[in-house]
Amino acid sequence: MHQQPIKAFELGDIRIDRIEDVVGIKVPFDQLLVGLPDDAIDHNIDWLVPYHYDPLSQSALTAVQSWVVRTPRHVILIDTCFGSGKSGIEMSQMHAGAPWLGRLAATGLAVEDIDFVMCTHLHADHVGWNTKLVDGRWVPTFPRARYLFGRKEYDFWASNAHDWAEKLGHQHVFNESVLPCVQHGLAEFVDAGFSIDDRLFIEDAPGHTPGNTLIRAVASDRHGIFSGDIAHSALQLAYPDVNSVACWDPDQARETRWRVLSDCADNGHLLMPAHFGVPHYGRVSRKGDSFAFLPGL
Repeated sequence: MHQQPIKAFELGDIRIDRIEDVVGIKVPFDQLLVGLPDDAIDHNIDWLVPYHYDPLSQSALTAVQSWVVRTPRHVILIDTCFGSGKSGIEMSQMHAGAPWLGRLAATGLAVEDIDFVMCTHLHADHVGWNTKLVDGRWVPTFPRARYLFGRKEYDFWASNAHDWAEKLGHQHVFNESVLPCVQHGLAEFVDAGFSIDDRLFIEDAPGHTPGNTLIRAVASDRHGIFSGDIAHSALQLAYPDVNSVACWDPDQARETRWRVLSDCADNGHLLMPAHFGVPHYGRVSRKGDSFAFLPGL
């Protein structure tokens, strides 16, 4: 199930495009989130349907997408979805025809036009198109780009000295989608505070993974927050203490989510997550002791 690409939009002098991998992925909420109240869906059904919940299958509707940011000087790609043909990743196997690359081209960009690739974290659905298979070898997809990996995140997965690498099948992910960028000399390891053009800033946002980051686009007095997996579903705005099943440190994940949502709600910033349903981005408002998602600009 695919959605037509949304029209590009602007924050000040920054242009933003969404590059879709897949939308309408159906996942039962109890397989996506941990500790959701039993009545959560009934209490929020009026706005969950039709873009965040499918009543027929009783499943959450999620998406996997990338964001392209064009500043006056550079083109930055944020997160690279599942990729094509990656080991052990069913969604990647389905994409052998590489439709994602065609959607990137539809924005007027070639792979050579990307100056920076920024991954909020190194899970499989955020690094897949970092590389492509050429003559049996995984090589960087974007030959001119600098691949910016958070230092803490890279070190955690590079060590593999923990159960999470095995649990998530991450050794394949690291070897196929991350390590080749390092071996080709295109990787740069960065910390919080790193910036591009004084427009995009990396910030620590730990919890979902140890080195999870967010990327803040600064345009005059309004910011765009590329939040990765700080929240997997818009329903988590109504229940900010609820984590995804894939969160590494539940307490840190909750703390980060509250901080980011509060920042967006109190300052009018635009939230651009990796997995929300149509229209995939929006504003945040406070609603009682939690938050509400306000789709669109």
